[in-house]
Amino acid sequence: MTHRRFLLLFLATFLGGIVGGVLSDQLLSGRSAEAQKTNGVNAEEFLLLDQAGKARAGLGLDANGELGLVLTSKDGSRTLTLSPDDRMAIKLMERGGRVLWAVP
Repeated sequence: MTHRRFLLLFLATFLGGIVGGVLSDQLLSGRSAEAQKTNGVNAEEFLLLDQAGKARAGLGLDANGELGLVLTSKDGSRTLTLSPDDRMAIKLMERGGRVLWAVP
């Protein structure tokens, strides 16, 4: 194979790959998802899950529209809550709901 034929084959392969890629992208792919805002994430709730899939932390709104941050201990025996809308803004509670510590 001569040098000229090699360059011609390389050029045809390169251009064919580009044209094929563009056509397949236009014909076969669906529309891409677009965010509503480029600088933010919209959600009603954010959860942090451990390896077992159990929620260990959450940030969200309750049924009354009050904001809260909840942190749960590894064994689930204690919960720390932070809510500016609650009378007690910060609470540490045990599993049964008994308040161990609170700050207004």
